Amino acid sequence: MRYFIDISYDGSNYHGWQIQNNAKTVQGVLNEALSTILRKDLSTIGSGRTDTGVHAMMQMVHFDCDKQIDPLQLVAKLNSLLPLDISVNEIHLVKDEVSARFEATSRAYIYKIHQRKNPFKQGLSYHFHQPLDIGAMNACCELIKKWKDFEAMSKVKTEVNNFNCEIFTASWEKQNDEIHFHVSANRFLRGMVRALVGTMLDVGQGRMKVEEFQAVLESRDRKKAGRSVPAHGLYLRDIIYPKDIYL
Repeated sequence: MRYFIDISYDGSNYHGWQIQNNAKTVQGVLNEALSTILRKDLSTIGSGRTDTGVHAMMQMVHFDCDKQIDPLQLVAKLNSLLPLDISVNEIHLVKDEVSARFEATSRAYIYKIHQRKNPFKQGLSYHFHQPLDIGAMNACCELIKKWKDFEAMSKVKTEVNNFNCEIFTASWEKQNDEIHFHVSANRFLRGMVRALVGTMLDVGQGRMKVEEFQAVLESRDRKKAGRSVPAHGLYLRDIIYPKDIYL
């Protein structure tokens, strides 16, 4: 039987989601907790990997088990065993052939910026104090919603068949001293959101025009895009699946 687990985590203390040798990862900690509780070696597959220091409000993973599980009991047991920076929100039984990685129809991220120094946001939001033109940055958002090829915003060494992504929503919003970038798409490339944010911050500071932002996309050259902003401002926020996958 196959189960989906909805988890949240603060990525500050982890080398990303995906399990690695000689590095502490969220997947490694979750696999160990599951195996301990269910008393057999179990592994999980996530909806996608988050880089070192990136957080998740919602990360979906699946695992297989040859016996029926009480989801509520397993949620309670996992939360009692997992560290405080990882929480299990829900567990659902799904169809056997469904993959947390390949069945997702939409993924959404939020990037958080705060403009006044705040010790309570340290490690959970990017402190960026320069004035920003939100209107110009939202003009870039309108552009990327019509764009397909995001090679200019992808890490160079990545194994993908193509760099095409369909952006469903993209917007910047300002609330007091906080500025948030919201974006959802059918898929994201490695480093894509952080590169988009870094390049749009250049536009917001007046260091790049919207037309130049478009020229960067057209170039398909990562070197012409802006810097990759710090990981600690980025959150995997939501993942959507077809409703008929659940039993």
